[in-house]
Order: sequence, then C-alpha cells, then structure tokens
Amino acid sequence: MLNIDELLNSDAQYYIQATSVPSVETIRVLKHGDTFGVFDQHGDIDSNERVEEGVYKEGTRFLSCLKLRLLRGRPFLLSSSIRRDNVVLAVDLTNPDICSGGSVMLSRGTVHVFRTQFLWKDTLYMCVAVRNYALMPVEISFALEFASDYSDIFEVRGQKRERRGELHTPRIEAPTGRVVLEYLGRDQVLRRTVAACSPAVYVVSPPAFQFTLALAMREERTFEFRFAFETDHKVSSVPGYTPSLTLATQEMEGPDRIPLLIRTSNEQFDAWLERSRADLNMLLTAGSCGTYPYAGVPWFSTPFGRDGIITSLECLWIAPSVALRVLSFLAATQATEFNAEQDAEPGKILHEARGGEMAALHEIPFGRYYGSVDATPLYLMLAGAYYRRTGDLDFIQSLWPNIELALNWIDRYGDADQDGFVEYNRRSPKGLVHQGWKDSGDAVFHADGTLADSPIALCEVQGYVYNAKLSIAEIAVALGRVDAAHRLSDQARRLQERFEDVFWCESIGNYALALDASKKPCQVRASNAGHCLFCGIVGEDLAHAVAEHLSSKPFFTGWGMRTIADGEARYNPMSYHNGSVWPHDNALIAAGFARYRLTQLAAKVMSGIFESSGWFEFNRLPELFCGFDRRVDKAPTSYPVACSPQAWSAGAAFLLLQSSIGLSIDAIRNQIVLTRPVLPQFLEHVKIRNLEVGHALVDLLLFRSGNAVAVTIEHRSGNVDVIVMN
Repeated sequence: MLNIDELLNSDAQYYIQATSVPSVETIRVLKHGDTFGVFDQHGDIDSNERVEEGVYKEGTRFLSCLKLRLLRGRPFLLSSSIRRDNVVLAVDLTNPDICSGGSVMLSRGTVHVFRTQFLWKDTLYMCVAVRNYALMPVEISFALEFASDYSDIFEVRGQKRERRGELHTPRIEAPTGRVVLEYLGRDQVLRRTVAACSPAVYVVSPPAFQFTLALAMREERTFEFRFAFETDHKVSSVPGYTPSLTLATQEMEGPDRIPLLIRTSNEQFDAWLERSRADLNMLLTAGSCGTYPYAGVPWFSTPFGRDGIITSLECLWIAPSVALRVLSFLAATQATEFNAEQDAEPGKILHEARGGEMAALHEIPFGRYYGSVDATPLYLMLAGAYYRRTGDLDFIQSLWPNIELALNWIDRYGDADQDGFVEYNRRSPKGLVHQGWKDSGDAVFHADGTLADSPIALCEVQGYVYNAKLSIAEIAVALGRVDAAHRLSDQARRLQERFEDVFWCESIGNYALALDASKKPCQVRASNAGHCLFCGIVGEDLAHAVAEHLSSKPFFTGWGMRTIADGEARYNPMSYHNGSVWPHDNALIAAGFARYRLTQLAAKVMSGIFESSGWFEFNRLPELFCGFDRRVDKAPTSYPVACSPQAWSAGAAFLLLQSSIGLSIDAIRNQIVLTRPVLPQFLEHVKIRNLEVGHALVDLLLFRSGNAVAVTIEHRSGNVDVIVMN
C-alpha cells in the first residue's frame, strides 16, 4: 500500500507540491531582472487561491495579493494578453449587471476598464483607465487591494519552516499617502513593498487604494500605481509609468538579446520562433558577467549551470554571445575548494545559485550549490562548441585555467573509484539525491522498478565527458598544447570503447540508463541514450538502431519522445521524469539524429514538438507536458507545475530547426555546412538573414525542390563558404 507520508518525506525533499487546481493555461508572467510576477488573467494575484501567484524578488514573494475590485466585486474579463515582446500585460474588463431592488441599475458592459502592467527595475507599474459608455453620468467605486507575505520561494513550493521572521504592521506615510509593507527576516534583512497611487486616493485597512468615480458621458479617468520592492532600506528610484515602459521596451531589443534572423513560409511556425525568442530574451537576466538565461518561471528563476549551458547550445548558431556570457559566469562561480554542504569540489561547475532568506540561513543548500554531475563536462562541451562557432581563441585562452580545473574534476573527483566512468553521490544530506538532468527521486531505476543505489554513472554523462575531451583536445591544438591534445584524444577513444562494452544492452536494444553502485546496468529504455547520440559517443554501427528505437511507438507520442518508453516498470505519462515529454530533451536527441545524418528523423521530432506548441497559450512550450499518445483533435496534456516560460524549452525551437536542416557552422574554417537538409511538409521555405560567421555575413534561402531541399545564397559579405552535402 502506498504511504503518502513516506512519499512526501522521501529523498525527493524538493518536490514541488500541487495542492490546488493548476492554472497552467491561464497564468500571465512578467519578468525583469531578478524580479518576476505570476498573475491570473485579470492581472490579479491571489496566493490563497493559486499558490504560485505573486511578485517575487531574489527568491522572496514581495506581493502575495493584488486584486482590482469594482463595486465590491470582481469585474468581468473581456480579454487578456501579453504583448509580443513579453513586456506588458494588457487586460480589458467591464462591469457586471448592477441591480438594486430587483431592477438593473447599471447594465453590464457600460464601464470599460483597461488595465496594463509591467515590471521594471524592481517595481511593478500599473495603469488603470476607466471609461463610461453610458448615455448618462455614472458613479462607480473601485478598490485595489494588496498584501505581502514575504514567503520564500521554497515555502511556496511546499517546504515547511519552523520559524519565520517578523511581519510588521502596514503603515501609511504622510503626506504622500504611500503604503509601506515590511518584513524583517531571520537573516536580518529588511524587505519592503512600497505602494503608491497617482493621483493620490483614499487608503483603507487592510491595505487598499479606494476611490469613487463620477464619470460624465464618454469621460475617461486614468490612475497609475507603483509597487517598489526594496531590500535593507535601499530605496528604489521610481520614475513614471511612461518613461519606464519606454526603457523596458528598448531593453528587450538591445544588443545583448537574441536577434530576429529567421522567417519562413508558415506564419504559425514563425509565431512559435518569435515566442521562443521573446521568452529567451525575457529570461536573459543582467548580472556581473552580462546577461544569463535564468532557467524558468516560477520555480527556477535563477542561474542554473546545466540549464544555462544547454540553452546556450540550443541557440549557439544564432546567438553565440549568450554562450560567451554563460561561460564567463560559470567560470567566475566555479568551485575552488571542498564544501560538503554545497556538494562542492575543486573544479566543479555550479548547479544553481539562490537568493532569499532560506538560502541565507542554510535551510536549503542552494545559495551556491554544485550538486550536478553533468554541468562540468557540459561546460567543456560548450567551450569547444563556442570556439568552433566563433573562432574566438583569445576568450577561450582566458578560460584555460577553468578548463584545466574542470578536466581535473572529471578525472579525480567525478571518477572517484577510477573505473573510467563519472559517477555522482551526494555529500550534503540536504542535497539532491540524483544529480543528472532527471533529478527526481524515482528517476534512476532497474528493469523491475527497483531504485538504483548511489554512486550512479549515467549513460549520457559518459557521452558528455567523451565530447568534452575531444572538444578541449581541439582547443589544445589551437593553443599549441599538443601533448594535452593527444592525451585527451586518447582518453576519449578509450572511454568510447569501454562505454560500448559496459553500457550496451542487447536485451533492450539500447544503452543502459545507468550503472548502479555495484556496477549493475539499469536496463531501462530511456531517452538518455539520445543524448549519447548528441555527444557522438555512439558508434556508427549502433547509431541508426538507437535512433530508430527512440523514434518508435513506445517512445514517440506523436508530439515528441517520452523520457522513458511505454512498458517500463516505472512508466507513467503524468510523472515528472518517467514518461513525460520534455522539449529540450527532444531537441538534444534530434541534434543527435542530425549528427548521424538522420535529418528525416530530426524533422519528425521538430514537427511533433512544433505542432504541440500550437495547443499551448501564446505558442509557448512549457518545461514539460504529459506523455500520453497523441489523440485526434485533442491537445497535449499539461503537467501541473511545469515552468512556463522555461529557457531550454524556448531554446529547443532553434536547435530543432538547426537539426532538421542539418546546419553546422565552423568559423575556424569559415564554413557553413548543411548536411541532408530536410523541410517538413508545413515548411515550403526558410530564410535566414544576417547569419554571422567570423567577420562575414550571409543570407540563406532554403526551399523545397521536388523531394529535395535547395539552398540559395541571397547575400554574402566577407569570407565564408556555404557547403551543401547530401
């Protein structure tokens, strides 16, 4: 019998609880910097109704309630949308029928309320315009209620705390009428929410701005509200609504953002690419090393090493500057000493970094946490890929000390038992039990469903290490470190041979998911094997068999590939990692198909993922969705607590397109190569503008020509060759 208490108190201590009806399709997300907001369709916040709603800054919820009330009730919703660039939430509202003594005193749809709001520089700006469409004057009352609970994001996710800080009584500042909400945390940090309205209106308790409007025929009145989120008396400079909106808009198309390079024959496909680009640009967050792609809203709006690296790889061909800043940040935060509480060892690359009260008090280990086995080899893979994409040897040379530290971690600490494979085994009792990308408590298991014991060697991690060593060998040659290049190449070759011998399982026609503590293979058909294709560790003789296996019915839902095959002991299409569909997982596997010239299969994956995006609001791919088989005229099934937007899901669109057209860029040789390009039936042509390779620029047109895809160079400046290989 399943014991629920045991489940909730198991090793999956960072499980995200879903105790209320999820609002996956109706949430509205805004973000700027380290501040993000999760609202309902009205633009309201009610964390008692939907636990994730609120405005958060640096891991703390600074606004837990925000409700616009009309005549003491909720106005009717007419429409709700996020602007294309993700900057502004716009909502149209109106009044319901207002009755008195059995008669309708004010007919519904008489008063129009246009509400817009956005985030900028730790401040929520809101503008409410009220217009009377009656044929007579009307008098109508409004209120904007608000509150702050200052919950840590991990409390919101379901973790209990024995003690909290001191929540102060709200106060009104005279003569401005500003309302100040304060919380003194146990970390001795004072957090404040300062609310203001222009023009000033009456303030009541519990905190609310309250006003009564007498509107003549066709008259419109406008009010601006500002909620500034401050820490330790660092008072925000809060400019007006209009100048702040102008600055917020300009930033989204700045030089550090992902450019618009691609147009196709399919408007819906273009809308998906544009949504993905806008989501990535919103998640790119300014820091000490430039912008970094935060992982996802609401649960992971912070730097993650693995997520940042994979997102950089996904959009490397169109925006290599993202990779440069990710490499810089992760070099600056690379572990240099042992810290068991943080699962840190010298040379290890960051897993995640968190702000907030619980991180500061070490109630969670994630202030800076290093518990991922794959971020370090992935970092080296990204360094190699960035060098090939840009030829920027000077920057890579500046990273050489970090590269050497990472290589040393792989050989010394990653492979603690010196069996030739990299394993993980947490040191921190508060840390993650599983430290690959599938990090839920039940993600690594044997064919009979028995959970695997640590230390665990994941199959894809060996692929990452293989690719990392070959990538750094290439860099070493360019830097004149020939001995290091030979050593790394030889290590990669021996790893590939041993991997083939130990991980291949003829009985399942696939690679083992992992080796457990006793080196027993977990003979489970899992998508992890697709990452091995992506890394190139799979021999040519087995690559086609693995690819066909991953594309077959037990894996492929019609929307994309599941994380494990239907029929495995722990298969559950509603689980987080054991049968769901992850867009980034599919993108990496499709890139693996393309590596082995299987672009038809890559196009099949892209088609499924693209078609799924059309069923999600705003064409926005969530972190994951349930792995049920595709059904006619039925949408993909949402996963209750998936992040949306999420960086590596947004980046998946660009890697999927790259894989389908078989595109690779080698700036060292000044080459663009398209190997067996494929366009699915819904794409007649693809135009790529201003593709930069070194100092050259090229415009490409790919179009269907009979059963093949033709490539035309529409414009070229500088020295770059375009090669099509069939």
